[in-house]
Amino acid sequence: METAAAGVAPNKKAVPKAASEFVAGTMGGWAQVFVGHPFDTIKVRMQTQPSPPVYSGGMDCLRATLKGEGPMGLYKGVTSPLAGIGFCNAVVFAANGFFLRLLQSNSSEPLTLGQKAMAGGLAGGVMSFLNCPVELLKVKLQTQFGSAAVAGHKPYTGVFNCGVRTFQERGLRGLYRGLGITILRDIPSFWAYFGLYEGMKAGLVYRRLGKADGSKSNGVEQFLAGGFAGISAWLTAYPQDVVKSRVQMGYKYKSATDAFKALLVEAKGGNWRIFFRGFGPTILRAFPANAATFVAYEWTMKAMHM
Repeated sequence: METAAAGVAPNKKAVPKAASEFVAGTMGGWAQVFVGHPFDTIKVRMQTQPSPPVYSGGMDCLRATLKGEGPMGLYKGVTSPLAGIGFCNAVVFAANGFFLRLLQSNSSEPLTLGQKAMAGGLAGGVMSFLNCPVELLKVKLQTQFGSAAVAGHKPYTGVFNCGVRTFQERGLRGLYRGLGITILRDIPSFWAYFGLYEGMKAGLVYRRLGKADGSKSNGVEQFLAGGFAGISAWLTAYPQDVVKSRVQMGYKYKSATDAFKALLVEAKGGNWRIFFRGFGPTILRAFPANAATFVAYEWTMKAMHM
């Protein structure tokens, strides 16, 4: 924004767009972690439990976690996403902004909703390369039940210990285990995420002002659009996420294809719910966590360009 706000020196330099997107994305990522990590822990434990299942449902898993590990058990592995998702979120919002500007560069016409969704999908592809190692460490820590991990395997003491030992045992490929399925999850997920957010935000502004201009949205509209965007992102990507969690929790499966085949075997007889284990906690998490993400992002952007 080039026009100086009242009370601000007219020669104040504007914060570069990419830099402000990066900072605002970081704030949004931190907000998402604080609000959503307990739900994520339940989701991962539901996804990675053996067959027959240990828990009868999300509430049963929550009760067992609180009884066995206390409230902090819900924040197990939080250091990795707190450090990583803040940065990852910064990258995905900055990448989304980059692709939006790239798509806009040869046209004076406003971008269509389809183009905005495409920019989100491309940003998701970039995000995968950061998401993969961060989520791998998180999953490994979250699937350590109580004080014991896998039989014969010394439990990880924290995210740093987990990362160092994984690298020592498997190298860089070990940290990027599950990259392919992460890409297959993140591209459609972020296509829906940014597409629905922009579309719903514009729709809510149109209802209030009679003009579909998302830049005129207020906090309530951002909160609602962000929450439903989070739900839409998971609806397009949940089965892929189940496969990813299975692959990243250990070395039982050689690849994502191997994990998917094993899930198909478990799903025989109509047990297709196995591809949606932990779906309830995920959807419960999706709305508040992503509403917080977009509100924090939009407010930070506004503060940096006042």
